[in-house]
Amino acid sequence: MLYWALVFLVVALIAAAFGFGGIASASAGIAQILFFVFLVLFVIALVARALRGRMP
Repeated sequence: MLYWALVFLVVALIAAAFGFGGIASASAGIAQILFFVFLVLFVIALVARALRGRMP
């Protein structure tokens, strides 16, 4: 998931450099959404791991 967020971020940066405003804003929006989804899933995984603990 983080990989796709970074891919869309790179696409947005390249599109912005070439002056494609619509493509750049759409790619940046998708990258932002994917990053926050990744962040939420990461926090859920950390909480689940902390609650479960290590079993001997």
